[in-house]
Amino acid sequence: MDRRTFIAGTGTLLGTGTLAGVAPLPRSTKESASARASSAFSDWDTVRAQFNLAPNKINMSCYWQASHPKIVRDAIERHRRGLDACPSEYFQENAPRLEMDVRSAAADYLDVMPDELAMTESTSQGLGTIYNGLKLRPDQEILSTEREHIVTKNALRFRAERMGTPIHTISLYDRGAVVTEEELVDKVIRAVSPRTRIVAITWLQSVTGVKMPVRRVGEELSRINANRDQEDQALLCVDGVHGLGVEDFTIPDLQCDVFIAGCHKWLFGPRGTGLVWGSSRAWKNTIPIIPGNDHLWRHRPEDQLFPAAWMTPGGFHAFEHRWALTEAFRFHTEIGKARVTERIHGLNTQCKEGLVKMPHVKLETPMSDKLSGGMVCFTVEGLTPQQTVERLKELGIVASTTPPYKYEFARVTPSLWNTPAEVDATLRAIHSLG
Repeated sequence: MDRRTFIAGTGTLLGTGTLAGVAPLPRSTKESASARASSAFSDWDTVRAQFNLAPNKINMSCYWQASHPKIVRDAIERHRRGLDACPSEYFQENAPRLEMDVRSAAADYLDVMPDELAMTESTSQGLGTIYNGLKLRPDQEILSTEREHIVTKNALRFRAERMGTPIHTISLYDRGAVVTEEELVDKVIRAVSPRTRIVAITWLQSVTGVKMPVRRVGEELSRINANRDQEDQALLCVDGVHGLGVEDFTIPDLQCDVFIAGCHKWLFGPRGTGLVWGSSRAWKNTIPIIPGNDHLWRHRPEDQLFPAAWMTPGGFHAFEHRWALTEAFRFHTEIGKARVTERIHGLNTQCKEGLVKMPHVKLETPMSDKLSGGMVCFTVEGLTPQQTVERLKELGIVASTTPPYKYEFARVTPSLWNTPAEVDATLRAIHSLG
C-alpha cells in the first residue's frame, strides 16, 4: 500500500470542511458559556472546521504545536493590525484591558484568582523560572522522577550545578501499560523524606502517556505536611501541559502548589503562550529569575506588585499572541470542558483498543482513562519508532516519536480536530506495517 492508494482509499476522511466563523464570546459567567455550547459547537464537524488543517494528511501530532482555530486566528490578526498601525498607542490604550482579559479567562477556566497567575511563553520557560526560583535551604532537596521531560531534568540539573541543591530522582515503573494508580502514588510518597521541600512531577508523561494521579499525591502530601512546620512543608509542583485542554479539571481538583503549562498545545492557544499558577505559600517561596514589566500596564509602583506579577517574565513579547490567548480559553469553554474530555478520551480509547488487538504492536500506554489522556505510545515489531513514523508519513499519517528518553516509542495523539474515521484510518495504516 503506497501513500497515494492509502489516501484514495480513505475517501472523504481528510476533507477539511467549510470554515465557519466564530464570534468572540462576550463577557459572561461560566454557566452561560456552558449553556451556549449546544448551539455554537453542537457537532464535532463544526469544531474541526475551525482549523486550517492540510486536506491530504491525518494529523495525529496535536501534542507539538496547535493549529490555531479561527477565533484565535482572527484575534491575532486584529491585534497585529493595531500594533502595526501604531504600536505604542495600541499598547497604551489596550494593554491593561487585554492583559487582564487573558488572566480572567484563564482564571475562570482553572477556577483560580487572576492575580495568582503568571504568564509565560512556554512550559519550558515556566519550568525554568519556577525550579530555579524556588527557595530551599541547604539541608532541603527536590524529589523528582526518571520519567520527567528533558526540560524538567535540565532545569533541575542547572539548579543543582549552580546552587548545589540535591535532586533525588526515583524510578516509577518499568512498563507504563501495566502500572497502577496505587503503585504510582506509593512510589512518590515513600520517597518523601524530612529533607523533601519540592516534589516535581509531570501530570501526563510524554514518554509513555501515563497520567499521574496528581490529586492523590497531593492529598498524601497534605497529610505529611500536617506534621511539619511551614518552612519544611513539601510543595507539589506539576508540569500540566498535556492535561490542560484535555482533562475536565480545575486547579483545586489537583491539590497542587504550582501548575505549569504551555497553552499552544491541546488548548489551541497562540504559539508562544503559557502560564504558571501558584498557591500563596508557593509564591511566597519563589524568587523571580527574569525581571518583570507588569508595572507598565498595571500602572502601579514595582513595590506594590504581587508575587505572580513579578514571576511573569518581562520584556516585549508577541503581544498579539498573548492577548489572543483569551479566545483559546473561550473556545474550549464554549465547546464545554466535559465534552472536550469525553471526546479526546473516546478517540484515544478507540485507538488503544485497536492497537492492543494487533499481534505486531506493543501498547505502552495504560488502557484506563484514570491513567491516560490524549497520547497513545506504542512500538511496532521489526521497526524502530522513527521508522514507524516515517512509514506512517508515507501513508499520510502525521505521528511522532517520544523525546530521547531511556526508552523511545512511536506516538499518536487523537485530538478534537480528529474524527473516529481518522482513528480507524490510522489503525489500518499501523496494521499494514506488520
